Amino acid sequence: MAVTRRQSEVFASLSSAPTPERVTTFAVQITEWKREPFERYFPDRHLRFLPMNVGERELERVWKPRILAEKGAEILAWGPELPGALDALAKARNIPVTFMEDGFLRSVRPSASRTPPLSLALDRRALYFDCRHPSDLEVLLKTYDFEADEALMERARAGIALLTESGISKYNGGRQRTAEEVYGVKTRKRVLVVGQVEDDASIRYGCLSRMTNNDLVRLAALEQADAQILYKPHPDVLSRVRPARSDPAEVAHLCELVTESLPLAEALRTVDHVYTITSLAGFEALLRNIPVTTAGCPFYSGWGLTDDRQPNLRRGRHLSIEALFAGAYLLYPLYFDLETGAQTSFEATVTAIRRQLDEPRGLGRRRPQWRAWGPYGLFGWRHLLTVFVTPVIRKIGSDRDVEDFRADPIRFFRSLSERRYRIIGRILYPFG
Repeated sequence: MAVTRRQSEVFASLSSAPTPERVTTFAVQITEWKREPFERYFPDRHLRFLPMNVGERELERVWKPRILAEKGAEILAWGPELPGALDALAKARNIPVTFMEDGFLRSVRPSASRTPPLSLALDRRALYFDCRHPSDLEVLLKTYDFEADEALMERARAGIALLTESGISKYNGGRQRTAEEVYGVKTRKRVLVVGQVEDDASIRYGCLSRMTNNDLVRLAALEQADAQILYKPHPDVLSRVRPARSDPAEVAHLCELVTESLPLAEALRTVDHVYTITSLAGFEALLRNIPVTTAGCPFYSGWGLTDDRQPNLRRGRHLSIEALFAGAYLLYPLYFDLETGAQTSFEATVTAIRRQLDEPRGLGRRRPQWRAWGPYGLFGWRHLLTVFVTPVIRKIGSDRDVEDFRADPIRFFRSLSERRYRIIGRILYPFG
């Protein structure tokens, strides 16, 4: 599949494009477990990872001289903002900055926890969910002549069909139950309220007024009084990977709470209307011709396809669903082969996800390689600590943290962002 012009430009600055010498890229806010795949994704970049939560003093004393000493240095940041001191340095010295986030097809596993992304959104302006500023995606959607690009539009139509027919979404998992089994027999209009992680950046930067999941349920119940209101909390909240900020019990009298695991494609299959703050589920509903009300300002609102409660005066152009899909899924993100790290295409990524879903044995976690100093080697007796440590991790963390700890205790502690917990890990597991 040919690489698009937009992807070529981004990939040329942060990938394997030929350069006289490797450009030094200072990568910030990137947790340890993401670093190895990113080094494979960008082999012609010399990635130098700054510590997580680097302090201003360390930045000024250690990293600022290193950055200024590198000719043509650039900064790659995970998330929508740089640390204040680093942002000031970049602006003062005109150092190029690229912001990075997961793409819209991320992984096979239902949760994003410690699984390498299959696609990335790289943006020189602002990340796609930051409605305060125009992103590369917003500019692309506002200016690209989609109708003149017949090949792209045909590819978009085929891509929409590929996603909707395969049931593949941003996160994926095996189908466990059907909509009828979870929702019951449909006797009236069915409205789905899509819950999100309320402290997630997509809400903090994509919704200018305070809005909780419970507020969204109340709005849907008020406007759709005769409908069956279904409220589906975010899977990471249900599995305790992320905390809940509002109690669903407070709106239980207004809706039917959906706590069963249900893939998004199946969750949408019998729905007539979707309410969301900024969730990608709203866009996937649009792909299935389902009306969508957005309380915030996600990337897909403001183009004439959604019922928007937070207007965006910068947009206003009317796009077809095919054009919106082409911009967001075909032109904007970069896709990567998980095994080789090479750039690939949207279609190849969908095929790879489908293949892994059809071969579930390939989804299991690999047992860490045998090492004399590791939990499965000569010092394997230390792995008995899981009996005592697991309850503590469950209490202060999440079920996903427990799973990751049991899979590899050493790597779990080494990848934590808080220094005090890494020190505890060094005490418990000093080898490796």
